[in-house]
Amino acid sequence: MNNKILGIILIIFGAMLVVWGYNIYDSAGAQITRSITGGVPMQAIVGMLGGFINIVVGISKIK
Repeated sequence: MNNKILGIILIIFGAMLVVWGYNIYDSAGAQITRSITGGVPMQAIVGMLGGFINIVVGISKIK
């Protein structure tokens, strides 16, 4: 039972990280940086990647 609760918490936290990372990726400052340098902010990459990892681990805990 505790694994299911932990899995649900990880999925929720992962979804929040994905949204946070996407908001950083889509921000005005990031768009200007992408147009000038072509690079993506590291916070956006870490947020989205960490969120996806949390979601996958959370789903595996629920099963």
